[in-house]
Amino acid sequence: MSQVFEGYERQYCELSVNLSRKCTSAGSVDGEQKKQKISEIKAGLDDADALIRKMDLEARSLQPSMKATLLAKLREYKTDLNNLKSEFKRVSSANVNLAARDELLELGMADAMMVSSDQRGRLLMSTERLNQSTDRIKEGRKAALETEELGVSILQDLHQQRQSLLHARNAIHGVDDNITQSKKILAIMSRRISRNKWIVGSIIAALVVAIILILYFKLTH
Repeated sequence: MSQVFEGYERQYCELSVNLSRKCTSAGSVDGEQKKQKISEIKAGLDDADALIRKMDLEARSLQPSMKATLLAKLREYKTDLNNLKSEFKRVSSANVNLAARDELLELGMADAMMVSSDQRGRLLMSTERLNQSTDRIKEGRKAALETEELGVSILQDLHQQRQSLLHARNAIHGVDDNITQSKKILAIMSRRISRNKWIVGSIIAALVVAIILILYFKLTH
């Protein structure tokens, strides 16, 4: 959840409780004290309106998944603010006589306070659920990041293994080339050896024939 939104939210909750107390106390005073209370409540309501607008702008600037959740919470705060404004109107009304005002303060204001209290209770429960949802989202995001890191590590290992295989294949090709060249050299040497054998055999045969001729001439003469 947005920390900015949470800051505005805390300010609004504190201000809402303070305004509700002031509306209750304003109903039990008269004269200048009442005017002062009404002035303070009016200023507080203006501040509450400003906080609602800030929360609305902040919520709409977030991602859709968080935006929808915060806007739902914001509607609860707007309802609470409308209740406070209704309380203020009843307190500041100049056309209500003292008896009717006291009755409204005892009955209507009490009902409004109960409604407002229940509303804030629901808001707090909603806030708690949203915080829990935010924690689950954070955990899911953390798990996704860990999975992504693991995937990157596996890809790096596979790349290294591929490079090793390519190097080994190149080495094997080099060995094959050397073996092929060695075979060619051995074939050439074998041909030369065979040729040399024929040459040596021819020389020996010529020597044998020469010796036989020499012996023949010596024996006949």
